[in-house]
Amino acid sequence: MNQSNRGNKRASILKWVLWFLLVQFILINISGILYGYKLTHFYEPASKRAPSFTKNIFTKTWKLFRGPKFQKTTISEVPHFPFETIHLKTKNDLTIEAWYIPIDSSRGTVILFHGLGGNKSFLLTQAYEFMYLGFNVMLMELRAHGNSGGNTTTPGVREGEEVKLAYDFIEKKGERNIILYGFSLGAVVISKGVYDYDISPSRIILDTPFGNLKNLLEGRARILGFPEEPFGLLVTFWSGVERGFNGFRHNTCEYVKKIKCPVLLQYGALDKLVTRKETDCIFRNISSREKRLVVYKDVGHEPFLNKDPDKWRTEIKDFLSK
Repeated sequence: MNQSNRGNKRASILKWVLWFLLVQFILINISGILYGYKLTHFYEPASKRAPSFTKNIFTKTWKLFRGPKFQKTTISEVPHFPFETIHLKTKNDLTIEAWYIPIDSSRGTVILFHGLGGNKSFLLTQAYEFMYLGFNVMLMELRAHGNSGGNTTTPGVREGEEVKLAYDFIEKKGERNIILYGFSLGAVVISKGVYDYDISPSRIILDTPFGNLKNLLEGRARILGFPEEPFGLLVTFWSGVERGFNGFRHNTCEYVKKIKCPVLLQYGALDKLVTRKETDCIFRNISSREKRLVVYKDVGHEPFLNKDPDKWRTEIKDFLSK
């Protein structure tokens, strides 16, 4: 009788443990679904209230569980030089906005791509530096960002189309010296554009690209204080399901294998979002024989021009002068 009771008790405990694990599995997947949706969706500025701060542990836990809301950033300033606002159309009829700033007797054209959540005004400082070196500039705005159309992003999976649109626009002007510059997501987008459309820029500058989508999400987990796994795994899976792509195949290390032109890859040693291991993987797989990796010792995941302007200017000038 005692053995029977003990057996029933063990079975009951096992049952409750299994139910607990099932509930945890369901909850963590719901959290992954919410994060996957919000990470790839940008709300219009007017539709999102200013964030509220609270010390309530239950409120903070709920906010972490459901994930943050991202709103489109607004244009903070316009170019100080005469410029043209360009509107390009994707195959799905999204309007992509850009600024084109020509100069007299240019050496070529630099096309700039911003990071996740940014817009074209975020790269005006870099654009002025390229103009000072004698280049026309075109500042692109990715879909779902700034004044461009749409509200959903695919963190670089489909945004390579924007690279193709910009490249074709500049090429039709008769330009033969086309240089691509990208920061963070912008660097990934450039790699994807070259991979998908076989475009042939003269040179490419990649600042702080992430290795793959799962790496990006693991990096966000580190910053948020989450365990890297299963957060990275689940959000990679669910964001792909929700947006119609395989997130595990979104791999910058693979895309750069098609890059044949000279490449300058730059990384901040204090970067908490992107690891040195990811950066080394990208650099190793770049097919070009003319490639250079520059590491900024005291800089994190941020524009290098802002933190170490002298070194950034020296490296860029040297790369473009060869």
